[in-house]
Amino acid sequence: MRLGMAIAVVLIAFGGLAFRVGRLHLGDNSALRDSLAKTRRVEQQILVGRGRILDRRGSILAMDLTVYRLNADPQMILRDGLVEAYAALFSRKFGMDRALLETRLRQPERRQVYLASEISEDDRQRVLDLKLKHVWLEPVSARNYPQRNLASHVVGFSNAEGVGSAGVEQALDEFLRGVPGMRVSQQDGRRREMLDRRVLEIPAQAGADVHLTIDMNLQAMAEAALDQAVQQHRPLGAWALVQDVRTGEVLAMASRPDFDLNAYGRTPPERMRNAVTGCVYEPGSTFKIGVIAAALNEGIVQPETVFDCENGLWMYRGRPLRDFHPYGRLSLADVLKKSSNIGAAKTALLLGDARLERYLRDFGVGRAAGIELPGEEAGIFRARAHWDTLASTRIAMGHSVSLTTLQMLGILSAIGNHGFLMRPMIVRRVVDAKGRVLHEASPTVVSRPIREDTARLMCALLARVTEEGGTGRRAAIPGYRVAGKTGTAVKPGIGGYDERRNIASFIGVIPADDPTLAIAVVVDEPQPEHTGGVVAAPIFRQIAQEAVRYLNIPPTGTVQPIDPGDGADAAADDEEEAGHADRAAL
Repeated sequence: MRLGMAIAVVLIAFGGLAFRVGRLHLGDNSALRDSLAKTRRVEQQILVGRGRILDRRGSILAMDLTVYRLNADPQMILRDGLVEAYAALFSRKFGMDRALLETRLRQPERRQVYLASEISEDDRQRVLDLKLKHVWLEPVSARNYPQRNLASHVVGFSNAEGVGSAGVEQALDEFLRGVPGMRVSQQDGRRREMLDRRVLEIPAQAGADVHLTIDMNLQAMAEAALDQAVQQHRPLGAWALVQDVRTGEVLAMASRPDFDLNAYGRTPPERMRNAVTGCVYEPGSTFKIGVIAAALNEGIVQPETVFDCENGLWMYRGRPLRDFHPYGRLSLADVLKKSSNIGAAKTALLLGDARLERYLRDFGVGRAAGIELPGEEAGIFRARAHWDTLASTRIAMGHSVSLTTLQMLGILSAIGNHGFLMRPMIVRRVVDAKGRVLHEASPTVVSRPIREDTARLMCALLARVTEEGGTGRRAAIPGYRVAGKTGTAVKPGIGGYDERRNIASFIGVIPADDPTLAIAVVVDEPQPEHTGGVVAAPIFRQIAQEAVRYLNIPPTGTVQPIDPGDGADAAADDEEEAGHADRAAL
């Protein structure tokens, strides 16, 4: 009886098993198969490196490097009892934090953790030589900036996620980052791909290379000159811009303070500001060039037109306007050479508000220049409807209007380019991994504020500024005529202008007879000297002198510079230049 019951139980069990096996093979098991397929299915994004950033001669400013991430399998390391041994080993051989390593390895639910995000090639080989179980190396891309600080505000950086976050890296991120690919396949129980089960593969598209208009050698020259100026004058900041007059190409754009692109994460935000495009300031006397060029173009004045400069104090509509150094009667040519505020103000009145506003807007005042960099400011230039009766006299001397250095140099570049205002360019072309040109920049005319004859006349008048008796004589270069203008703007403070805080600047084109280069130098709150002629003009001279030699620009004249160390004469020059500080008793 008992034997029969036992046999019956066994038969029932085997019968149930047979039924289950039959059901598995012959029944509808779509849900089970779907579950198994999902377990084995793996979707992998195929990452791709960013394109390079290069200067105009092909020197690399930004690139991806292959580095290695050290990974481990905590579940298997815990199973084999290797946590303490591995933590001690990596701590001893690679200087890693032992406690942190043990914490990461004691995660039994994890099959992958990284122990080091980037290791050197030497450390990579040492790891391979150890032949450790459950530890492997994964190649990853890391952004590298071989020039470090050079052109840091132009190049910018991409963040840890590979997203462009400043400079060209941000502005051209769409081209640089490329397009990731996709792979859909299945893996076995050991997480290895089963190649015969791969169902989809979309190749990645590598990021494109961006070629800039910047010349790394000119950039280094400009930055070296700024470094010397910062050491000598102890300013809050200093910046310089070098531009091709005819095309609008930016050849150098430097700003101090700067930062190391490879250490951007440890850099205070204020050091990352590109002052050339992002600092808006009242330009002071450099702005007079646009007003006088407009008046000459309209034919309402001539170089020999005489203005009464009121011996340095002019009461207009009940408010005083001063030239610190008193002048009597000056021709328009000498108003520009001596930088008379009163002469410039009277010129603006002859021009009239409507024409003054129209010309300045044609010169690009009040709108962003359109360079391919993020964060460019448009400046501040109120519509004529909001001007008071004093506005034009203050605008004429570079007050009540604010610009960036890029905009201010654009005005002078237009004068040097026969009256054509060009859109500034920082990108020459974009080329993909297959050599196809995706974008090719070409010179673009924005407007033509003045005629060619007016532009030539202005260059001749501005060349007098750098000659003996002019405020910009320290910018003179042996063998070349330099056309330029100094500026010394008092900065606004609480309740008015603060005479103790100044922005010193110089803008110039060289050679004056047929300009090739336009260069701007700005120094923010230099000490103890504070005028454009004393502080900024010598920096211009240093940059320009090296640039014309480097670019093989032939000499055009025999103008000799003034030696700043000429004893009593130099002191007299300082006094005269200081007299031209842009001051308005408002």
